[in-house]
Amino acid sequence: MLMPQYVMIGGFLGAGKTTAILQLARRLRDQDRKVGLITNDQSFGLVDTTMLRSHGFATEEITGGCFCCRFSSLVEAAGKLTDDLHPDVFLAEPVGSCTDLRATVSYPLQRMYGDNYSVAPLSVVLDPIRTRQVLGLEKGKNFSAKVVYIFEKQLEEADILVINKCDLLDDAQQSELQSHLESRYPSATVICISAREGRGVEEWLALLTSSEQSHISSMEIDYDTYAEGEAMLGWLNLSAALEGEHEFDGNVFLQRLGVNLQQALEGHGVEIAHLKMTLMPDSGNDLAVGNQVRNAGNMELSHELAEPLEAGQLILNLRAEGDPEQLKQLAVEELVRLAAESQLTHTLEHVEAFRPGRPVPTYRLQGMT
Repeated sequence: MLMPQYVMIGGFLGAGKTTAILQLARRLRDQDRKVGLITNDQSFGLVDTTMLRSHGFATEEITGGCFCCRFSSLVEAAGKLTDDLHPDVFLAEPVGSCTDLRATVSYPLQRMYGDNYSVAPLSVVLDPIRTRQVLGLEKGKNFSAKVVYIFEKQLEEADILVINKCDLLDDAQQSELQSHLESRYPSATVICISAREGRGVEEWLALLTSSEQSHISSMEIDYDTYAEGEAMLGWLNLSAALEGEHEFDGNVFLQRLGVNLQQALEGHGVEIAHLKMTLMPDSGNDLAVGNQVRNAGNMELSHELAEPLEAGQLILNLRAEGDPEQLKQLAVEELVRLAAESQLTHTLEHVEAFRPGRPVPTYRLQGMT
């Protein structure tokens, strides 16, 4: 019997990690391989968890810190999935502002639980437009230097750099980005995929399942700069119940809320890292999912409700470079305004806004021997 494989999919906020993980999970399921998913956030109430569970995948959620700081929770989540499902593959998605995963997660897993799991190469998924801007290949509003530091450290430690959303680039732009990454990070394999379309995912899966995590030395990282970069990001998790006297179009509501909030944030000089929302009816498994990953981007619905609804549950996750209390104020204001315009009653069930705390890894190993 083959040892279960632990596959970690990192990458910055808005890279499309959850959609990519869903594509991998579907293909593994098609191969009759059982899959357990592990999501991660600084708080609870995740769009990602809701979306993955809606597709029928067993999913454990680790909250209150990243994998590196909640290492025992990661092991416990894998143990629970093992008890319930006995997965052949664990797909784990760390917090999008987290880096140093090789030293603080992969190597400790190999060192302490190497008899239980085979650890796959570390993948880092990239949004191509954001990456081109960070690397200076394209003009556009960027994050502050200390936030960019985290982004670049994620690239540095990857075994596989996965350029996602390659459909957003023309052939020349894609070739330029791939060549630049290959030159700058020669130890990494660089591939291009479109998780939304499923293009390139088979190649990526083959790379993941045919080899294990490389044993190169852990990268050097300045934890003061890392912590300061994370602290510049505002985190907002909001959930609310919506109800109308008559049926309403949930897809239109989600689209309008995303556009209105993006405009409000841009008007206050706040750069979006990732805005994602779900709207789910009170009964059934129907689901709408909206995403926006840059101020200049558009609110896209990756999943749409098949029918109008009378009542439902809204979950909103916003990650942006800005003051958390301002994010909270703007999001609540736009929700209240749109609900009134749409003749809906709303009940705020959970609102939490904060900055991530300093990362304090449970373990940090320099390398594997």
